[in-house]
Amino acid sequence: MDQLMAMRAFTRVVETGSFTRAADSLNMPIATLSKRVLALEAHLGVQLLQRTTRRVTTTPEGEDYYQKARRVLIDIEDIDTAFSAATRHPQGHLRIDVGGSTARDVLIPALPDFMRRYPDIRIDLGVSDRPVDLISGNVDCVIRGGALEDSSLIARHIGNAEMVTCATPAYLKQHGIPDYPEALRNGHKLVSYLSPVSGRAVPFRFNWDQETREISLQHHIGVNESNAHLAAAVAGMGIIQTFRYSVGALLEAGTLVEILQKWRPPQYPFYVVYPQNRHVTHRLRVFIAWLAEIFPQAVKG
Repeated sequence: MDQLMAMRAFTRVVETGSFTRAADSLNMPIATLSKRVLALEAHLGVQLLQRTTRRVTTTPEGEDYYQKARRVLIDIEDIDTAFSAATRHPQGHLRIDVGGSTARDVLIPALPDFMRRYPDIRIDLGVSDRPVDLISGNVDCVIRGGALEDSSLIARHIGNAEMVTCATPAYLKQHGIPDYPEALRNGHKLVSYLSPVSGRAVPFRFNWDQETREISLQHHIGVNESNAHLAAAVAGMGIIQTFRYSVGALLEAGTLVEILQKWRPPQYPFYVVYPQNRHVTHRLRVFIAWLAEIFPQAVKG
């Protein structure tokens, strides 16, 4: 039995909660992975995992072994990194998840620079506004904005994006230009962004009298994906609040017009987030450093 490979197979099953997802993450046939875990249990003489048709969980002995095995695997990777060319030339597979508009307008335009710097790193980019499970989803990190609620994750602040309120010239000609935030209540139509987590409309926010206030109105249309959210506003369906980096070119071209400039929304914080119980590989470390370097400039729009 290759005990090191068996330990890696076992820890990935625990982290993903699934033999199938663990096998996929290790690029290994599920039958091979299952045999390695069974061989490890036979070698140790204890049952490490409880298997049902719906889920896989650790036994008390399995949880204890997982914690110890994870530390061993981290130490081995640290040793390999310290004595390999990967320290100078990071390489391998990096899995990143990012929201739609941030991928389109910020990350993807900048990625050629990263790949020129680190040509041996291969990237899988998942693009969705819906949150992913970094453990079971086998993702190295996610780029997300706004309030972060999961304390089991490590979040590094990488910059703030400016928000704007805007609409098409045709909409403003028909409905008028509101001259203060409360005027939105006077028959205006809002294009709201719906939280992919709660399904609720994100309220319009304004910096007002040295404080942030929210305007909560029934929206005309709500959209839970950032690119489609912007498309609804461009189609003239109402007033939108969104990132300046998403609408900068549209504002310059006159496709959209910024309104309520005296009461601009507060800036929106962005983070790169990763699990605290997973070793930060050298390739992830250089990606995070690169992201912190380019992100503040990239989101200026």
